[in-house]
Amino acid sequence: MATRSRGFLAGFGWLKRGIGVGIRHPKPALGGAALLMLAVLGSTLITLPMQFYELHSGTPPSMAAFGGIMLVSVLIGLLVLPLYAGYLQMIAAAETGLSARAGDIIKPYREGKVLRLIGYGIVMLLVYVALFAAVIALTGGGIAHWYMQVLTAQLNHQLPPTTLPDGFGITMLLIFVFGIFMMGFYSIGLGQVTLHDRGVFGAVGDGVIGALKNLLPLLMLAVCLVLTWIAASICIGIVALVIVMVGKLISQWLVLALITPLYIAVLLVVFAAMFGVMYHLWRDVCGDDIAMSGAEAIAA
Repeated sequence: MATRSRGFLAGFGWLKRGIGVGIRHPKPALGGAALLMLAVLGSTLITLPMQFYELHSGTPPSMAAFGGIMLVSVLIGLLVLPLYAGYLQMIAAAETGLSARAGDIIKPYREGKVLRLIGYGIVMLLVYVALFAAVIALTGGGIAHWYMQVLTAQLNHQLPPTTLPDGFGITMLLIFVFGIFMMGFYSIGLGQVTLHDRGVFGAVGDGVIGALKNLLPLLMLAVCLVLTWIAASICIGIVALVIVMVGKLISQWLVLALITPLYIAVLLVVFAAMFGVMYHLWRDVCGDDIAMSGAEAIAA
């Protein structure tokens, strides 16, 4: 499967078109984002009682309990992954002028693609672990030792270490570089599995090659994301501040009544924009007439 390289400014185009998905197709994009957000929050609530019990059991949480909670979280995350693919399918259908509805995010379950998507999720999890291990190996064991101290302090309700370990700066830089790579890797791979019906390892290979070919536009995308988030945070902060000031004059309940919809609206826009960027990144790097035919089949 051929992958293409794009120019440096392509990253800005991916972000611009990704944000525009929610504007061009508000009903399916925001409705699907709402369903996806409910699924993500619902899966979080499953492990919340376990965490609450460990925190209030009166004894320091054991590593076995912590590992069990992490395992349950991973398993739930793998079950939610097909909904991500379904949402990406829905965006592809909407962006190619086909019928798209919010409920289409469950299509991978109906179409029998769940096992392949879960397999892709497992491979990606192993890749994340391998990359993290590579970062630790490149920067020495100081970060790992410091992290274990922080984790032990949290488990025993103690204060964490107050000093950063040696190599902290270079570790953050490497994580940033790997994060840029993984942003493209994951988007391309998920697009290939979902929209091109590629096998797990074929999609992973396409993701690696496509991301390596497009490191510069991915860097541009990362910079644009940071700048956009800063600008959006300032605007949202100003709106929230006005709501709080008005609420102090009228009622504290009014603050809650206005802040909650604002928070939900921001989450929906972020979900829609994030997957819109993923779709347009994939389409520029791997999309072609075959992919559009696949999108038509998805929407049928």
